[in-house]
Amino acid sequence: MPDAPELLVVGSIALDTRDGPFGKIKDELGGSALYFALAASLILPVKISAAVGRDAVERVSTLFEGRPVDTTLLEIFDTPTYRWTAHQEHGRNVDLGSADGIYDSWEPHVPAGYAGWAFIGSMRPDRQAQAVKALHSARLIAADAMLSYVKEQVAESKDVLQRAQWYFCNEEEFAALGGGVAEEFRRQWWLDGLVLKAGAGGVTAHTVAGPVHVPALLKYPAFDTTGAGDAVAGGMLARWLSTGAQPSGLQDALVCGVACASLAIESIGIRGIASATPKLLDERVAEVWEWMKRES
Repeated sequence: MPDAPELLVVGSIALDTRDGPFGKIKDELGGSALYFALAASLILPVKISAAVGRDAVERVSTLFEGRPVDTTLLEIFDTPTYRWTAHQEHGRNVDLGSADGIYDSWEPHVPAGYAGWAFIGSMRPDRQAQAVKALHSARLIAADAMLSYVKEQVAESKDVLQRAQWYFCNEEEFAALGGGVAEEFRRQWWLDGLVLKAGAGGVTAHTVAGPVHVPALLKYPAFDTTGAGDAVAGGMLARWLSTGAQPSGLQDALVCGVACASLAIESIGIRGIASATPKLLDERVAEVWEWMKRES
């Protein structure tokens, strides 16, 4: 009997202060690890490795109640939880800075000899690099970028890019990493897959077999686009892993990722994806397929 598929996310837990069309929020729960785990756990059990301060640990525990999320690798610190400040306009977040002292105390921990799939969510690149190195036995390593950190820690960001098999980034992050022609970039960095996220322009995965594009589902309002990329990654990787990870299943996996992003952005912060159910996801996936038919 084949082993059950294993999925792990190593990333950030954040308390966000943001303003935008939705108004102003302070200390809203967020972070790459939470968005990814909430999306992925609609499909598969997922393990989470992250740092959290005592100021947010109860909220995180409550968030995952009843979900197949293993939090045994969550580390609790007296240091304040990572904080991020941003202003959202035209569907994009303008980074206004962060307080990431918790990363000075925390080093990513992963299960010994972990051989499943792993996603390294956006966080300080030196900690991303540590996580990638610790996951040397993983069957698949995917990583994500964050524009401000790419600019601040170029060498560490490129170290992560060099070691990952799949890489997720938006257009600005792609440009900051060298950009150019997506397929040439993928080959330059020896990536099995490069996933470019274009917001309302949808998501495109570039592999040796060519690009696979799934448009964004525009029939629902993009109320708060924070975490959309992490939801794409969580839905896509969990779906692909659960269906056997065959090349022919990539488009189906991307559709699931876009559906998760659609659920995430229709409410403030994590509220949309946190309140989603597997049934609601199935319905949203069907809507993405229908939308694609209309678009084509």
